[in-house]
Amino acid sequence: MHEMGVVSSILTACTKTAEREGATRINEIRVKVGELSEIVDEAMYFAFDSLAPGTLAEGAKLIIDHVPARSKCVECGVSFGHGRFDITCPECGSFFCELVQGRELDIECIDVDLPEEAVAGDRVEEP
Repeated sequence: MHEMGVVSSILTACTKTAEREGATRINEIRVKVGELSEIVDEAMYFAFDSLAPGTLAEGAKLIIDHVPARSKCVECGVSFGHGRFDITCPECGSFFCELVQGRELDIECIDVDLPEEAVAGDRVEEP
């Protein structure tokens, strides 16, 4: 289950970022996962629930956004969506296609709590 290592890296990156910004807690981590990335959602959630306790992300929610597979035909230039094993151009039938999206594994954003003084310092007082 390589998802344990993936989630460990995600938590490390998010925790370092949250600490650098002075956050007191991570509420949510949103990741983009390509359909062809070999990532299993249930294994990601299990790994997250196992690794998050004791970190700033304890009690946080992991949200996984899926990115569909898309390729572009090298022969005719058509861009098209496809599954794992049907990567042939629907326009010309060519097998010479370049994957454009579908293998992503990116941290899209994190939602954190900041200390009151940090939030108050960002407010603009009305005269």
